Amino acid sequence: MSNAVSVLNGAEFSGSVKVQDAGLKGMITLRGDLSSAKMAKAVKGAVGLAMPDTRGIKSGAKGGVAWMSSDELMLFCDYSDAEATISKLEKSLAGEHFLAVNVSDARASFTLTGAGAREVIAKGSPADLSVQALQPGEIRRSRLGQVAVAFWLSDAETLELVCFRSVGGFVYKWLCVAAAENSLPEFL
Repeated sequence: MSNAVSVLNGAEFSGSVKVQDAGLKGMITLRGDLSSAKMAKAVKGAVGLAMPDTRGIKSGAKGGVAWMSSDELMLFCDYSDAEATISKLEKSLAGEHFLAVNVSDARASFTLTGAGAREVIAKGSPADLSVQALQPGEIRRSRLGQVAVAFWLSDAETLELVCFRSVGGFVYKWLCVAAAENSLPEFL
């Protein structure tokens, strides 16, 4: 059995902001009726958190949960716990129409740290990244150039970004160029 490694095996870049390969994370796509009480109970049992609001993301000691669309959530957990978390969901949601898939190895995640993190993403995303439009606890599914991404703020100066693993190297290079020293327009 091979050892799992993240897309860039811990790569880091320091410029106007710090860009880091965030390492291995357990990620589970969960689709179903998000208004179902059974779904809410299953999510609470799996990651210890209540259902997020539309475009919301929550995190806690056992993991996280993000609203991805009207019938889809992304659950976050330790990489090694993803399969066990799916088993828990399958038991909790027995009899419901749902889909739970471990997408951990199909995704790459990055962390941007610094006051200009919003501006780095704003260089390539059509999403409104102003303080009024994006607060910690909110997630956006958007693009970075032509690449699908999702991002959120953990706090005022820490932005998390997830993309498909197949474009992880490209996204990392793009982020490094966009985060180059003295390159932020300081509009946000």
